[in-house]
Amino acid sequence: MRHYLVVFDRRSGAVVRFQEFSNADDALTARFDAENEYADNADIEVVVLGASSKDSLLKTHARYFKGTLEIASSALTRLRRFEAASQARVA
Repeated sequence: MRHYLVVFDRRSGAVVRFQEFSNADDALTARFDAENEYADNADIEVVVLGASSKDSLLKTHARYFKGTLEIASSALTRLRRFEAASQARVA
């Protein structure tokens, strides 16, 4: 499992820092350092996330990496597919 430090600016919706770690302890140390660095900024969110790959992380935690419109569009597409499949089963 890989570990990823994500420093996210909620106000701008942008990732300020993204680092990959193979060691959980190193990732947590980086997290604590980043939390200290951004302690005076309430808009900053600092997290360490675990995933099997960066691609997996981008899917499971899309809110950090995609814009609001992209997330909404993707959700709407999935909803329409679900509705179509449900109607096909009923018919």
